[in-house]
Amino acid sequence: MRLLHAASLSLLLLLGAACRSSTSPASGPTTSEARALALAVPAGDGAVDREILRIQEGLRRTPTADDWVLLGQAWIRKARQAGDPGLYLSAEGSSVAALAMLPRHRGALGLRAMVLLNQHRFGAAREQALAILAQGPDDVPALAILSDAALEMGDVTVALDATQRLVDLKPGLASYGRAAHLRWIQGDVAGAKQLYARAIDAGRGARDPEPVAWMLVQAALIFWNGGDVDGALAGAHRALALVPRYAPALVLEARCRLARGEEAEAVRLLERAEAIQPLVETGWLLADARRRLGDESGAERTEARLLQQGRQSDPLTLGLFLASRGRDADAAEALRLVEAEHRARPGLLVEDAYAWALYRAGRLGEARAAIDRATAHGTPDPRLLYHAGAIRLAQGDADTGKALIQRALDLNPEFNPVESSEARALLGRSGREARRR
Repeated sequence: MRLLHAASLSLLLLLGAACRSSTSPASGPTTSEARALALAVPAGDGAVDREILRIQEGLRRTPTADDWVLLGQAWIRKARQAGDPGLYLSAEGSSVAALAMLPRHRGALGLRAMVLLNQHRFGAAREQALAILAQGPDDVPALAILSDAALEMGDVTVALDATQRLVDLKPGLASYGRAAHLRWIQGDVAGAKQLYARAIDAGRGARDPEPVAWMLVQAALIFWNGGDVDGALAGAHRALALVPRYAPALVLEARCRLARGEEAEAVRLLERAEAIQPLVETGWLLADARRRLGDESGAERTEARLLQQGRQSDPLTLGLFLASRGRDADAAEALRLVEAEHRARPGLLVEDAYAWALYRAGRLGEARAAIDRATAHGTPDPRLLYHAGAIRLAQGDADTGKALIQRALDLNPEFNPVESSEARALLGRSGREARRR
């Protein structure tokens, strides 16, 4: 079933290179340290906590590499649910313990690649996935990891090819969802919606509802970016019906409420989401919502907290936040943070953040090159289009700049609580005025 336009030769060449090279594991915990991390008692009493305890009990009696892998996979689910990246260390410990028993255990190698992916070590995850695929070209988990890692590294062609092979081998929620996202990146909104519908249908009746809830939110974001607030809100509500305290759905609903001028309800939803999963992006939106509500002191307190959190755990989002504030005092730190991320993972969204930080720093030529890379595939993302237009406007290309900004607003006139207003203001300025901004 051909769903994507991809060049299969790219993946074959990469696999050939992987066969000729060896992938050695990065330094990590010793086996005893790894076991201790993997056998840590989970904090909580949910289904995944009970599963972790059950697998741990079996491992203490009769340790096997397969069970270490199962334990690591459970720790990954726990880390995702809790929004706690520190828990990936327990998953990593599980992979080390498994590989100490069977050094070529494919499931353990795949677990290590998944840990690398979730730790945002995308280059290493990509190489690990390629090494697995060099031994078993039809390894479905490795193809999924390769698709995700390649996209984060900016290699859309490899991501497309890996995803097409994934769809061919195992059509279902995970493969259709990746295909849908790639279709959207390439500007095919109708195709993306169709594939998201397939993904959601494929996940119906699953024991764990979280993957379907995630897919519902991702599909709803297509509607959001296209300005269909009702459609986005419906998707968020469907996700919350499956997982009532699902932070991504709460955040999406809050965006919709803000777009409708319901600031108090947006603040309430974001406070709930932040209590469940305290992400920098959620704090950023909460600060904007509080400011729109007239709570300036609350917004400032939230921003102070997200500054501290971002420096510890999410330099990319913090860098984009600082660049978006437009304060001269923030420009150097914003660029430093985003430059480091760009060196490690030059994917499309990182290219956008890099372009915006360069723009704020006054380095317009480099900003233009970065935003051209970010928008090269025709992605219908209003924020990308706004950034592209503002950068061109600052360069003096008023006609193209204003056309791009208008397209962003045509897609979603409330795409961002702050930048939408900035976009409307820029449409009334000359290029010279935009440069002074």
